[in-house]
Amino acid sequence: MKETGVNDTSGLPVPALLALAMTGFICILTETIPAGLLAGISAGLHISPSVAGQVVTAYAAGSLLAAIPLTLLTRTWSRRTVLLSTVGGFLLFNSLTAVSGSIALIMLARFLAGAAAGLAWSLIAGYARRMVSPSLQGRALTLAMSGTPVALSLGVPAGTWLGDLMGWRLTFAVMSALSVILIAWIILVVPDYPGQTLRQKVRLTSVLFIPGIRPVLGVVLTWMIAHNILYTYISSFLSRSGLSSEVDIVLLIFGLAAMAGIFITGRVIDRGLRIAVLLSLALFALVSLIFGISSTSPGVIYSGVAVWGLTFGGAATLLQTALADAAGEYADIALSMNVVTWNSAIALGGLTGGLLLRNEGAGSLPDALVILLIIALIIAFRASKHGFPAGNRSS
Repeated sequence: MKETGVNDTSGLPVPALLALAMTGFICILTETIPAGLLAGISAGLHISPSVAGQVVTAYAAGSLLAAIPLTLLTRTWSRRTVLLSTVGGFLLFNSLTAVSGSIALIMLARFLAGAAAGLAWSLIAGYARRMVSPSLQGRALTLAMSGTPVALSLGVPAGTWLGDLMGWRLTFAVMSALSVILIAWIILVVPDYPGQTLRQKVRLTSVLFIPGIRPVLGVVLTWMIAHNILYTYISSFLSRSGLSSEVDIVLLIFGLAAMAGIFITGRVIDRGLRIAVLLSLALFALVSLIFGISSTSPGVIYSGVAVWGLTFGGAATLLQTALADAAGEYADIALSMNVVTWNSAIALGGLTGGLLLRNEGAGSLPDALVILLIIALIIAFRASKHGFPAGNRSS
């Protein structure tokens, strides 16, 4: 088959892959939209904003705690059954959130929605790869992951806009409606594949010690801690350049650059995954270094955020592809570890950034990023045989 760019969809089951992209889109929206609805949730349920904010925490906890157990539990199920179960979970739990007047029930629904998301993220990459030949796996995963940067760019603004327009309950109802559409879409166009047999089951620790798994997870952890330090405290960081009132514009630039990044990733992933990872980390480290030297210049900030977004856009696709390549037939288990590592990095990024902000000020954030990204670069560079091997991954 002729090698072509990601925009040439020859050989790709586009409708099925877009259904996976829509699944990821709903995962991210379900996670991020509440951040734009907290004022409405607080007023509607007569609770404090700090308590309302825990609906975001409950979702993250569900993903963190349930991804690996649910992946192991459903490994023998057919893949479409698992996918439909996750989307059905979004339908049920977002609907409960929309109609419940009990904060305790809403917290439970949010936790279970997070659990469904954790299972979905461990499934999507392996599912996309099974739909195509090895030479198209990188591009297939790029398309399947394309909903993620869109949702990351639109999640909080969309939540705020919909909340103002129709209220927070109807906003969750809209997400339930999207889940109904997606269920029909999956049934119509997504092929089914068998789960693993009992004979194929393996211990979690055995997968962890497959060559290449730990280096990739190490890069996931360090890269995403660095990213989340900056992303979580972007408003505080921007205050040094007088741009704290322009957070929405800065994040829009980030989101647009991230979408460009995933497009570029699709063009290069099957021929140069290792180079793409090393270059992304090096560019992000360089931007962080420049931020540390000149964080008061708006022009530097806007340009740097664009490069940061460009390097982040393809990160999930690059790292999940590397992990799945290393894990082989145990990709779903390895990818569930990725879900746990990724969510741990979000939590650690928030914690680390908060401590730095309180004790050293916003000017210390770029220094931490540089250190973390140098560690990630060293891990990725050393994993040249297993994890991030050189050469054409489809050869």
